[in-house]
Amino acid sequence: MSVAIGDEFKQSPDGVPFRDLNGNGVMDPYEDPRRPVQERVEDLIGRLSLEEKAGLMFHTMASATESGSLDDDAPRAGRSGAAELVGDKLINHINVHFLPEPRLAAKWVNELQRRAADTPHGIPVTLSTDPRHSFAENWGASFTAIHFSAWPEPLGMAAIGDEELVREFAGIARKEYTAVGIRAALHPTIDLATEPRWARQYGTFGQDAGLVSRLALAYLDGFEGEALDGGSVACMAKHFPGGGPQLNGEDAHFPYGREQVYPGGMFDYHLEPFRRAISRGVSAIMPYYGMPMGLELDGEPVEEVGFGYNRQIIQGLLREKLGYTGVVCTDWGLVTESRLHGRQLPPRAWGVEHLSVEDRVLKIIDAGCDQLGGEECPEVVVDLVRQGRVSEERIDESVRRLLSVKFQLGLFDDPYVDESMAAQRTALPEFVHAGTRAQARSVTLLKNSAAHGGGAVSAPRPILPLRPGTRVFSREVSPEALALAGLKRAVNAEGADVAIVRVSAPFDFRDQYMLESSFHAGSLEFDAETIKTVGWLAEAVPVVVVAHLDRPAVLTPLEPHSAAIAAVYGASDAAVLQALTGAVRPEGRLPFQLPRSEASVIASRPDVPGDVEDALYECGYGMEL
Repeated sequence: MSVAIGDEFKQSPDGVPFRDLNGNGVMDPYEDPRRPVQERVEDLIGRLSLEEKAGLMFHTMASATESGSLDDDAPRAGRSGAAELVGDKLINHINVHFLPEPRLAAKWVNELQRRAADTPHGIPVTLSTDPRHSFAENWGASFTAIHFSAWPEPLGMAAIGDEELVREFAGIARKEYTAVGIRAALHPTIDLATEPRWARQYGTFGQDAGLVSRLALAYLDGFEGEALDGGSVACMAKHFPGGGPQLNGEDAHFPYGREQVYPGGMFDYHLEPFRRAISRGVSAIMPYYGMPMGLELDGEPVEEVGFGYNRQIIQGLLREKLGYTGVVCTDWGLVTESRLHGRQLPPRAWGVEHLSVEDRVLKIIDAGCDQLGGEECPEVVVDLVRQGRVSEERIDESVRRLLSVKFQLGLFDDPYVDESMAAQRTALPEFVHAGTRAQARSVTLLKNSAAHGGGAVSAPRPILPLRPGTRVFSREVSPEALALAGLKRAVNAEGADVAIVRVSAPFDFRDQYMLESSFHAGSLEFDAETIKTVGWLAEAVPVVVVAHLDRPAVLTPLEPHSAAIAAVYGASDAAVLQALTGAVRPEGRLPFQLPRSEASVIASRPDVPGDVEDALYECGYGMEL
């Protein structure tokens, strides 16, 4: 429940409250909350200028201010501030990045909505976000949970495999989003994790299309409800038609990761989660950057251009064959270059790099897309229409879809949020507890042997669960978490009963392009120093390796030195120890294969699930505690 804080709130002569968004003192049909959505949409379309229509077709980025005041906005180089986007460029779909604490976030959102109410027809802003309920900080894909409850990454949800848990998470996330005015989710990511090196796997539900489909539907249930309404968060499922089969596992954000390949002929397998989401109903779909290589559909070669530019994929497959009638929004930055923190990223215009900005926009619209993600050049659309290269009727098709979602969400009737209650509706103790418990449940036990090691006495029982009072040596786990779990901190390995080593899946650090350092790509093999450290500890004490898997890792060299191995997918120290002590039963099962070697990964086919031969651990593996 929000509060009516704008001066545009009026009452009709017959006592109906409404927002006088065009300031004419009359409740026009699009302002009448009693009328059907489509009737309101058609009335508004007939009133809009071409500039207003073009503004609706852009979905770009902005950050809230630390103070919560629009007046303190300091836009980064080459990009407009939020007030300018909404007030001058008439763009009213904003992907928000930085958010201050909830009360100030709500204040910023309300000021932005008041700015939108001053535009010619008062079209409200739809605030969207990438996932921000877990542990991965990547400004191109996700944010760390700071002011919201923290949960495992979607891979962890997949490890548990419980649709009701996913529904519970999505319902809590919806409440926290709406408390600060976020009404659209740039997720779920329903790609399949079939290429072990791909950097985006942490945001997926794993490699199995059936499991991904089931969890995706539960996710949509929790965020959107049976149908979009004033309490919903509209979802954007991505990345159509499945972004997992990347050549060499490289990510399509970057020029070296343009190609998407199907050597195993599994294109339809990657489509399955999207078929299910479309049948269920989802408000928006995002195509991926990838450029299909050597793909044929219905006997016809598919143009080798990025999916957002690809008419065969969007208009032909998604619209006509699969019957999708909702919003299609491109991934971010297909048309112009991006800059952030001193780094540049070229336009992701894969296969059409030679086209001008105008021709790229034209090709995207002709492909069947409704919105350009991450761009802020509505004047290009206006010029294309005035030059006769795009009809206004075609623009109206997209505007109709985009406005329908805004009306369904109730934004035209009241887009404001209660600033005084925002903090009381986010990170509630019960939300935080549920998230921490889910983290612990998602822990996947891969090995649990008797204690061993040159300096340790072999134990007749498995090393886990850890008993109260166990002396633990760990450089990574906090002393506070150990004490909370009833364990004792040992200052060195020789004085410990067990060592816990937390490691993350390896990757090659890259930092040439914007965002590149946040994408964990390249080799899955651990460096020599990590292997040496675990081996050295194992000579003195039984070692429990806790491996954070944002993608698979080659655990082979660590396995002989480990008394126990547990995989996690975003879990705090407290949650890990709840699982290792058995306070919360770890019930995770691997959502993908863990390869025995890098060579086996290189030999596998990117589009085929479970294609690594002689895996160290198979998808679905997990031990009972």
